[in-house]
Amino acid sequence: MGLFQRAHEIVEAKANKALDQAENPAEMLDLSYEKMLDQLTQVRRALVDIAASRKRIELQESQLRASIAHLQDQAQAAVAQGRDDLAKEALSRKAAAQQEIDQMEPQHEQLTEQEQKLEETMQQLQSRVNAFRTQKETLKAEYTASKAVTSVNESVTGISKSLSDSGAALERAQDKIATMQSRAQATDELLESGVLEDVGGGTDDIQKELDELGSKSDVDAELAALKSQVGAGGASGAAGALGTGSPAAAGSAAPADAGAAGDGA
Repeated sequence: MGLFQRAHEIVEAKANKALDQAENPAEMLDLSYEKMLDQLTQVRRALVDIAASRKRIELQESQLRASIAHLQDQAQAAVAQGRDDLAKEALSRKAAAQQEIDQMEPQHEQLTEQEQKLEETMQQLQSRVNAFRTQKETLKAEYTASKAVTSVNESVTGISKSLSDSGAALERAQDKIATMQSRAQATDELLESGVLEDVGGGTDDIQKELDELGSKSDVDAELAALKSQVGAGGASGAAGALGTGSPAAAGSAAPADAGAAGDGA
């Protein structure tokens, strides 16, 4: 395939596509209806012309028949007067007129036949025009309704797409916010545990030692409290054991406690 042939086909394809997009069914129906009306008008004009020709031939035949009757009367009058020569001339003219009538008759029959055919054609075409007019209006109404429905559907489709896009954007925003919240919580936990350093907090080595010392003091205080609880529990157990013993033992324990109290003072 040559370059020019391909270019011609491409141009033709694009032109056909453009024509298809520009074609309006309602306008095409109106155009077809106008063409049918033009055809009907042409048939009517042809019918009028043929009828006029037929009528003209009929008028000529009528005049010739009248002439033939007149020549017949003249021939009879000439014979009555003994003018055979005039009678012969009248009869000769009568024969010529009859010959013209005989020649016109085939044309008259042909025109009459054509007129009948055109009348049938015009009736059929008129019926087609009437049916097409009704169908045309129906199709135009259907096209208008279909166009309106298509427009509404396209609008609904656009709205649905917009809502879908908005929903997707909302989901993306929610996911991003959840990710940022999770990241912030994880960062706070890492900062609290000391894995990450707060760069803006100004923490140095001395501060770290102070923090560790404070944590160690807290641990020591908690350990002393625990020992105190354990010691108090043991002393209470021993006192219970002595209470169940002899009075002498109780008496000897009392000065010991007093002495211990004095030492404590």
